[in-house]
Amino acid sequence: MKTSERRSGIIDMLRKADGPIAAKELAAAFQVSRQVIVQDMAVIRASVPEIISTNRGYVLQKEEVCAREFKVKHNEQQVEEELNIFVDYGGVVRNVSISHRVYGRISAEMDIRSRQDVCEFIERLGNSQSTLLGSATSGYHYHLVEAVSEERLDLIEAHLKEAGLLVPLLPWEQDQKGD
Repeated sequence: MKTSERRSGIIDMLRKADGPIAAKELAAAFQVSRQVIVQDMAVIRASVPEIISTNRGYVLQKEEVCAREFKVKHNEQQVEEELNIFVDYGGVVRNVSISHRVYGRISAEMDIRSRQDVCEFIERLGNSQSTLLGSATSGYHYHLVEAVSEERLDLIEAHLKEAGLLVPLLPWEQDQKGD
């Protein structure tokens, strides 16, 4: 087994583990010495800083991610403002979706993380004949947004409301939130 394959295997094991994995356990799994694993971990941790060493072994800290779906409504001129609110306050826009009365729920991936991503999205939209997904529902649409905490999502919600972009969920939509 090549060194790069072993290091990838170590990362995979740490990702799947429920707790720390001792160096001697990794050494046995890859049929190398404990010292080889210690050297591998020094290299791996330079590029994957979420791996920490504990007295019980190595562990990959899994960052908790909070997610919330926001219902919004705006015109085409407000797209950039809306997306910038999400990213400026620590959100990642995972997707956009609409709830169409005939076609049902339609979603498209976005993965917008920064103002640069917003600019590129706006540019692609401007250079195409395409329209916004929300144009099929008079501007109403939803964004699934991830952030590192509920407080960040609350901050995003407050700024969307302040900008007049946030739309309250209808009773039947609130019932579907847990689905």
